[in-house]
Amino acid sequence: MSARIDVRKTYKLYIGGAFPRSESGHSYEVTDSKGKFVANAALASRKDARDAVVAARKAFGGWSTRSAYNRAQILYRVAEVMEDRRPQFVQAITQSEGLSAARADKALDEAIDRLVWYAGWADKITQVVGNANPVAGPFFNLSTPEPTGVVAVLAPQQSSLLGLVSAVAPVVVTGNTAVVVSSYERPLPAVTFAEVLATSDVPGGVVNILTGSAATIGPWLAAHMDVNAIDLTGIAGDASLATELEVAAADNLKRVRRAPAAEPDWAAAPGLDPMTAFLETKTVWHPIGV
Repeated sequence: MSARIDVRKTYKLYIGGAFPRSESGHSYEVTDSKGKFVANAALASRKDARDAVVAARKAFGGWSTRSAYNRAQILYRVAEVMEDRRPQFVQAITQSEGLSAARADKALDEAIDRLVWYAGWADKITQVVGNANPVAGPFFNLSTPEPTGVVAVLAPQQSSLLGLVSAVAPVVVTGNTAVVVSSYERPLPAVTFAEVLATSDVPGGVVNILTGSAATIGPWLAAHMDVNAIDLTGIAGDASLATELEVAAADNLKRVRRAPAAEPDWAAAPGLDPMTAFLETKTVWHPIGV
């Protein structure tokens, strides 16, 4: 009896709720923490980035107008599916980051808990950062936050799952849509996360995941006129690239979450800043008694 040949998995991009191959036709080798070949990942191109922005813009209207409670339910559902696919995530984290199975399991726990934490904020953030303003006159003056729009996210390069979730969740829980560039060397947890998004209740286009180089794709996203904001946290420590992207983002006055000098401790409590970074404040005046 002949030996069985393994059925190799083909890793693709995640755009608009579908899994297309890269328009470039190119891929690159992904190795584990010891340098052993694991898989080929799609190498996203400028055209793929444009397609992802189109999908994110198309999804923004529907996603931003959903109730905050519904967005919370959907994020919680993502956490549920991640819990069900625990062995696959643990394997991906172990291969990518070289952690033991026990430490990879703990990292997965933290990523799932982070999703649930943000889900809990969905219907509370408006009350915390919005307010009724005292004014001298017969008016009501109310300020309330609204989502910015399409946000480009450069995912952390080292923390392949917890960092990814910590960067994406605050963007989408507040009603924005996202185009995410995964870690170049550690993309497998990101593409596994994409499969979870596709099989949960997240509408297509709300989160789009591109595998490839942030240095290659990042400038196109930063300069894209239909991208409203960009999160550079994932390129912490790369001051030259961060500066290049900030300059490109200035062309259409994007909101920029700047890159820190060193990669943050993703296990630490995130606070509200990741959510408020991509919210706009709308103030409404209304006369009293009308």
